[in-house]
Amino acid sequence: MSDKTLMDRASGLKKLFIDIRSNKVFELFVITVIVISALKVGIGTYPLGPKLTAGLKVLDYAVTIFFLVELLIRMAAEPNPKRFFSKGWNVFDFVIVTASLIPIDESEMALLGRLLRVFRVLRLVSMIPELQVLVSALLQAIPRMAYVTLLMFIIFYIYGAAGSIFFAEINSTLWGNISIAMLTLFRVATFEDWTDVMYETMEVYPLSWLFYLTFIFLVAFIFLNMMIGIVIQVLQDEHNKMEENPELKGPAMIAEENPITAPSIDARLARIEARLEHLTDTLAAGAKRSGA
Repeated sequence: MSDKTLMDRASGLKKLFIDIRSNKVFELFVITVIVISALKVGIGTYPLGPKLTAGLKVLDYAVTIFFLVELLIRMAAEPNPKRFFSKGWNVFDFVIVTASLIPIDESEMALLGRLLRVFRVLRLVSMIPELQVLVSALLQAIPRMAYVTLLMFIIFYIYGAAGSIFFAEINSTLWGNISIAMLTLFRVATFEDWTDVMYETMEVYPLSWLFYLTFIFLVAFIFLNMMIGIVIQVLQDEHNKMEENPELKGPAMIAEENPITAPSIDARLARIEARLEHLTDTLAAGAKRSGA
């Protein structure tokens, strides 16, 4: 078998893997399997009969094998393995799928193995670009929210100290010290029966309602809206990046937007790369014969 034939077969296989990876039906099937895997984990938390338990075990093996095959197809569709591992979500998928191969029966790592199978649900995020945008926006918003959180802590601390000073004798369970008082303020901020706390102190301090209303106005209205604004701004920035950079979109999403050209471009690039490698090998062999 000649080198050209081998190169053509390799190029054909890569084109097949690219077409499978870019296929919207395949992506939807993968998402369906992920949902089935999540349902299997949930069903396994109920007391089941021996037959159903054995059936779920077989289903777990089938899902694990499918995830492994799907991951290998995605890796084979990449022109370079380094490009596959350059994306954080691909690394996440690789870790989750690899960890799922760990045997959990009669093992000291049984609990860890079952927990890792629960995390397979997170593969939905790596398969759906819109969810990736949400998670990325959340992670990028956390550092920006740090200063708002610090300011909220200062307000909690001031109000907690004031509440402990004025209201400790009224109800030591809620205002006995500053740490308990801050927990009570968190209850007030979440509107969990906060009026009961206010009416109790108003029996001794009629104007104590000012304490609660100003605290709620600062924490529940101003600071909460500031955090929401930060998340919305970061989310809008992530959407703009996704529109400007097509590489952030999934292969199936690109194929859906341009169903004619997206798969064919990848296939053409794979064939061009294979021909260049074949041409390089031919030139190198000719140079050796000339030198001889």
